[in-house]
Amino acid sequence: MKANLKQRLFSPITIAGIVFFLASSLFTADSYLLMLTAAQLIFVPLMLQLLVEIKRKHIIFTWMTMLSVFLLAVVPSSAGQIALAFIYLMFTFLVALYGVKRFFQRGFTNWAEISIDIGLMYLFVGGLWFFAYIAGIDTGFSPLITWLTAIHFHYSAFLYPISLGFFGRLHNSNLYPFIVVSILAGPMLVAIGITFWPLLEFISVLVYIFAIYCLIFLAFRTRFATNLQALFIRLSYVALGITIIFSLLYAANSAFGSWFVSIDFMLMFHGFFNCVVFGMVGVLGWVMAPPPSKQADWNFPVSKIRGKLKGAGEQRPGLVENLSDFVDVKALPYAIVHFYEKTERYQLVASVKWSAWFKPLAWCYKWISTKMQQLNLPISSTPTEMTYTIRAVDSSIDGRKNPRAWVRQVENQTVFVAIYSQHETEGRTYMNIALPLPYSSMIGVLQLDAEDVGSLVLSSEGKGDPGVYLAVGRTIFKLPLSEHFIIKEKRAGVLTAEHNMKIFGVPFLRVDYRIDEKIDSENDKLA
Repeated sequence: MKANLKQRLFSPITIAGIVFFLASSLFTADSYLLMLTAAQLIFVPLMLQLLVEIKRKHIIFTWMTMLSVFLLAVVPSSAGQIALAFIYLMFTFLVALYGVKRFFQRGFTNWAEISIDIGLMYLFVGGLWFFAYIAGIDTGFSPLITWLTAIHFHYSAFLYPISLGFFGRLHNSNLYPFIVVSILAGPMLVAIGITFWPLLEFISVLVYIFAIYCLIFLAFRTRFATNLQALFIRLSYVALGITIIFSLLYAANSAFGSWFVSIDFMLMFHGFFNCVVFGMVGVLGWVMAPPPSKQADWNFPVSKIRGKLKGAGEQRPGLVENLSDFVDVKALPYAIVHFYEKTERYQLVASVKWSAWFKPLAWCYKWISTKMQQLNLPISSTPTEMTYTIRAVDSSIDGRKNPRAWVRQVENQTVFVAIYSQHETEGRTYMNIALPLPYSSMIGVLQLDAEDVGSLVLSSEGKGDPGVYLAVGRTIFKLPLSEHFIIKEKRAGVLTAEHNMKIFGVPFLRVDYRIDEKIDSENDKLA
């Protein structure tokens, strides 16, 4: 802990920030303005040092940014101030780009890291409002409100989400995702409410308050690296729990005209607590022992094929060589095993059902999918036969083990081109399916389980590899999609399957399949 404190507090960036802050305080007439200066020169750089591997170029550019913030209190000309504020704006823009890069290296997984990513992106919004304040841009609000919005996005939208992300590296529960979503949505909802609908501001603050108090509750049930760190982090969250009540009163005044809380009071009380107790104490708490990320790199093999399928060769009888590689086939009916290993012997009839809320999007997407000849599902729910072929794919082109393409068509229109393979992680074999897209490939990693009722479940939901991903170049991005496929034996030689898909946990597509064994394959089966 002492080593971390010494390394961060006495780093070239932190020392420069403290010196510039003290110098700025000598030239700042209104002391409340120093609350934002403290965030710009001390708190933001300290938090970034916990996330970024600092190199010489980072130190030099950060010094330039700090110098520009200091000179804003010294340079009298408006043109000079605009130029200096623009330098800080570019700094926040680069921080936001880093947040975007982090996010696209991982995708929609790990709420703790998502919270950090969004916090980094929000800093640019704070930079925009700060630039608007310095440049005197008409935002529709008074200069003071513009400045308050800038400070809001530095503390509530940058420091808080990153602190919440660090906390998520230590704590994991069903309540944590709700807290993250509420906290991340809060700054934008409050800003929209202030601008267009005061009642929305009041409601969003209520949700925000509930999330904060849930976080306080969890913080007192979470083990930290040291007792001192626990004290600092809990104290910073409690400070937010106190100051947010006055934000609620201020929002109530805007919405209903009662419980009057003045701007001056908010600056003195709310601002002081957030700056000193939440900002300074909270940042110091994480500097003592920054928790490492628990996000593991994706190490499973990914198809190299992008765009149109190339390298399809001789025909293959089934989607897999042996279903026993994935699941205990003794727990499954013979017909299910036979379908996966001898798929060509079966007829497939599908009924597509789009959720009502998603149908307008499905109609728009249909034009694109028809052009791509990929993920080209019918809009109508009328049962439709899908014809198909299964062909080997050159492993040297695809890059995975024994790949084979299942090309499905409806009335000579290609519906799916899915390249099946498999991989093993920690003793378990997963189905690894690639759907080539323009300049990319959608990857579905499915976990197979035999249920007690004699049905087979394939799901992208599970710990570790399972999921739906987008592969672009060497980047693997987890999408907010999930799929759940269950196949059952209705009677001898007849299977039914139900394929459900969700986006952000909300169902949007269901495909019901009837799978019949072709009559002319009966003799082959008996043989």
